Parts: sequence; structure tokens; C-alpha cells
Amino acid sequence: MWEQAKHLLLSLLQLIHNTITGIGIGSNFAWGLAIIILTLLVRAAMHPLTQKQMVSMQKMQKLQPMLKVLQDKYGDDKDALNRETMALYKENKVNPASGCLPLLIQLPIFILLYGVLYDLTKTEVFTNVTFLGVNLGGSVLTTVADALNLVDEAGVRIPNEQLGFVMVFLSSFTNLSLLFSNIGMWIFNFILLIVIAWLTWYQQHISSAGNPQMAMMSWFMPLFLTFICFGLPGGVLLYWGVSSLMGIVHQVRVSRKTSEEMKTKPALYQEKPKKQ
Repeated sequence: MWEQAKHLLLSLLQLIHNTITGIGIGSNFAWGLAIIILTLLVRAAMHPLTQKQMVSMQKMQKLQPMLKVLQDKYGDDKDALNRETMALYKENKVNPASGCLPLLIQLPIFILLYGVLYDLTKTEVFTNVTFLGVNLGGSVLTTVADALNLVDEAGVRIPNEQLGFVMVFLSSFTNLSLLFSNIGMWIFNFILLIVIAWLTWYQQHISSAGNPQMAMMSWFMPLFLTFICFGLPGGVLLYWGVSSLMGIVHQVRVSRKTSEEMKTKPALYQEKPKKQ
């Protein structure tokens, strides 16, 4: 089933690519556009779920003061606290579990795209394909390794599968002149990686606004994902970056609309209720 899904995604990507080249656009540039269009299609298909997720998250943030009041009032009675919390969620049409579903749906697509691009790099068709300077088949690690011409003791190029972050990082510092003389081979993948890190930070920042408990995640997640992204093909990074940018635009729009809606709702508790 997994292989069939990969074949289906590859066929869709090739169909989009062939359609773009059919109107006279070069094959290299068409691959990048095909990935962007695929991203748009995925985001459009997930829009209803993503809309519910973002609205729920924004309302959860607005309900934090009310939830704190409930915790103060029913802290010693967990059954009552759960009952009143669920009543508060129901009144405001909030589903705490809805936030995970879009991610669970998008994650397999993300993994499938990685597999498709990885397989494409093994073919002559996808050799050294670039889009706006980004090597779509190469990661930051592999492009830096190519710039450094990393070889083993026998003078044979080290396979991509054996490249490690520490190996490439240390080799970069010991061969800075070679690294920067071939800067065009890796710099665009690196810039895309930095852009994705910033987009992730910004998305986490606006998601955790008003929630101090989530503030730590706005710093941890970008650092963690940046480390992961060092080994991801540029095509996957392109998909991730475009998807993140669209997510931020969507989130800002939903945040503004939800803020207006929540202003019209009566506050359940004007004052902290007295404990009985």
C-alpha cells in the first residue's frame, strides 16, 4: 500500500511537471513549480480540517483565563473540573483534539514526498535539478559535501547515506576556502533551511501568544526541526517552506476573525468565584 501511495504521488508530480513543460517552461524550473503546485493542492484538500484546527487553537487561547478560574474553583474536585471544562469547550465549540488531525494527515504526505524525491535523485532525469538555485534532490549536508568533495581514504566519494552532521560540520571548518569557493553549490539550500526555521519560529510564536507554557516550544521546535532539515532534500524543504508560509497567512487571518468573534461572547466569569 505504501509503495502504491508513492507511485500515485510520483505520477501526480510527473503529471504536473509534464503539464508545465508542455507550455514551454524549462524542465528544471518546472520541477520546482510542480512541488509548489502539489503543496497548494495538499493545503486546499486539508483546508476544512486546518480551519477547524486553527479556530479551535485560537479559541483555546482566549479561554485560558476562564480555564484558570475553573481550576482555582474546582482544583480539589477533578470530576467537577473535567465536567465544567468540557461544558466550557462545548459552549464555545472548541474541540481540543482537533489540533492533531491535520498534522497526522500531512505527515504521511511529507514522508511520501521525501521517498519520491529520494528515488528521483537516483535517476538521470532528476540529476542536479535546481529551482531558483536550490538543489531539489540534494540536502544541505549533501550539497556541502559536494562542495568539499568529501572522499574516503581510498579517494572514493562518500555515499550520501554515510554522511553525518558532525562529519560534514567538522570538514567545513577545516576546508573553509574550498567551502566558500563553491558557495553556489550549497548556499541556496542553506538559505531555504534558514527561512523554514524562521517560519517555524514565527508560526510557533503566534500560536503560543498569551500562553507562557507554550513559549518554550516556540524556540525548541525551530531548533529541533532545523537539525532534522539538514538531511532533507531541497524539494521537501521547498514543500515544507511553502506549506508553512501558507499556514502562517491562514493562521493570521483566522486569529483576527476569531478574536472578533470571542469579543462578542459573554464572559462566563467576570470575577473569580469564591470557594465554597
